Amino acid sequence: MTVGQERAWERYWPQLGQEISDLPSGPLDAGAWFGRSAPVVLEIGSGMGETTAKLAAAAPDVNYLAVEVYQAGLAQLMMRAAELELTNLRLLRGDAVILLTEHIAPDSLSEVRLYFPDPWPKKRHHKRRIVQPDFAALVASRLAPGGRFHMATDWEHYAEHMMEVCSAEPALRNVYDGWAPRPEWRPVTKFESRAHTEGREIRDLIFEKAHAG
Repeated sequence: MTVGQERAWERYWPQLGQEISDLPSGPLDAGAWFGRSAPVVLEIGSGMGETTAKLAAAAPDVNYLAVEVYQAGLAQLMMRAAELELTNLRLLRGDAVILLTEHIAPDSLSEVRLYFPDPWPKKRHHKRRIVQPDFAALVASRLAPGGRFHMATDWEHYAEHMMEVCSAEPALRNVYDGWAPRPEWRPVTKFESRAHTEGREIRDLIFEKAHAG
């Protein structure tokens, strides 16, 4: 980490962050952590936090949870959060699947966001991609009825795989007929701009959990 990131970590992590491995057993009490009851949005893989900070700032009425494995990225996100004076953002470090499985109550999330996950482009690594049938079922189980699972990727074959997997999950339905239009509210990052420059098309997918009955 840079000196600035280390400073941010020391200053903000005790208040804003928790290690998933250190969480008490059972569901995370988001209301107690945020100090209020509000819809909970979970972003998986917040990277260096460029998008996450802007999205949290744009939606002060939601409790925004960001999960990421890289300490430097979380520290950078906390620096951005401090600049924007965010009060509705909390950070979790570790494995998102463990978080969802062990610490997120069923039917509790208003949205799950997964933007530009590692594509593992080599065929022999495809099984490492996070979007698989078991993962789609897990996300669906944690979404509240009407809650949304929003994905974006610049890898065509991964996008097609996401579409196939989520379309096959009975608890989810595609909000659109095919790809979702790019939401104006999702910030264009340097990463996304580079993908455009290199000729890769960005594809968004938005699925919704069916209402019971």
